[in-house]
Amino acid sequence: MPKLSRIIHCLLPLALLVLLGACAKGGSVSEGLPAADGQAVIDYVTRTNPYQGWALWPGKGKLYKGQHPHGAFLTTYISAEVAQAFAAKSTSVPVGGLIVKENYTPDKQLAATTVIYRIKGYNPEGGDWFWLKYAPDGSIEQEGKVEGCINCHAAVQANDWLFTGPIK
Repeated sequence: MPKLSRIIHCLLPLALLVLLGACAKGGSVSEGLPAADGQAVIDYVTRTNPYQGWALWPGKGKLYKGQHPHGAFLTTYISAEVAQAFAAKSTSVPVGGLIVKENYTPDKQLAATTVIYRIKGYNPEGGDWFWLKYAPDGSIEQEGKVEGCINCHAAVQANDWLFTGPIK
């Protein structure tokens, strides 16, 4: 048995390094969140943790009336972190929080999906939000520190950069 114990003792650190390396590629090791990368975020919200199973923005149903630039109709989903912030009556979305907005045309066809994702230290001047817009086919239209998004949402900086409704 001492030989087996030595083997385990030697392999355990290696196994931990492999595991940590695999987790780090996708983002936060502790939470399994994606990196600040458009494709990684799309994969996370469509495959790893499909957003259509998340809660809707409180007080909003599916296909509520929207406006430019997002679309005539919108459906907004919130990750568990954001739902917990609402339940706790927090005044901000926590790090790791994601908000996914489906943007629809006047005839209720999906035109694009927009995502905002809070990443600590990513962009302090922009509320630490990572911005993403992708087409129904999954192609990325905009990602990262999107100037148009930041400039528009700066008008509601006091509401954690969010237009959809009060974060309370």
